[in-house]
Amino acid sequence: MSSLSPDLSRALTQLAHTDVLLVALDFDGTLAPLVEHADDARPLAASAAAVSALGELPDTFTALISGRALDSLRRAAGPEPETLLIGSHGAEAWTGPNAKPLQLTPEQAHLLSRAREAVETVTRSHPGTWLEAKPAGVVLHTRSAPDDIASAATDAARRGLGALDGVQITDGKRVLEASVVHTNKGEGIRALRELTGATAVLFAGDDVTDEHGFSALQPGDLGIKIGPGDTRAAFRVESPDAFTPVLEQLLELRRAGS
Repeated sequence: MSSLSPDLSRALTQLAHTDVLLVALDFDGTLAPLVEHADDARPLAASAAAVSALGELPDTFTALISGRALDSLRRAAGPEPETLLIGSHGAEAWTGPNAKPLQLTPEQAHLLSRAREAVETVTRSHPGTWLEAKPAGVVLHTRSAPDDIASAATDAARRGLGALDGVQITDGKRVLEASVVHTNKGEGIRALRELTGATAVLFAGDDVTDEHGFSALQPGDLGIKIGPGDTRAAFRVESPDAFTPVLEQLLELRRAGS
């Protein structure tokens, strides 16, 4: 049926037979190949089609859990209306028409302004780096900068942000993110599990920030790491392209069971 390893195929078969399934996925580096400019990222067509079809099955929920702000995630991923969304590493959430937008306290808003100033200072003196503003945070991007400049910029930003009490700093692939809302993808998975009543969860991701998600998985769940690096996930595939057959096999198995 596919070129997946026997162990992964068996795990997918078990997962597909759960009563209520939640398929929660990172976007960049998982459904979409990593690109230099975040605005250029788009999901692989076959993966997007499989996620869409999974969301149409009975007792099956789909979700995207991303470091992107919700607006950026919607633009890049083009999710189906029924897809649940967790953005900004858990600080933002869309769980339906009645979902409340993120509201910062005055203290958080002031702290966010100071964090943006700290990162702006770094980007002005480190060519090839740039700032991304989010509703609850700010991100230093260094993918377009040479390695030495990227490293120096990251160190400088970490020092500046570290001086701000109440800022949560998160490392990613050629990014450094600061948030004034303390949360992570693991908290997002726990919230979605409770919301959907899922009896099992598939979570897949590629970045160090996704390790929080893998650590939130329970017996009967399935974690898949995309690409290299240390991980808590039980399984690994090489790339977003290699992850597409995983989604397609899960879809086939879930359809057969329903």
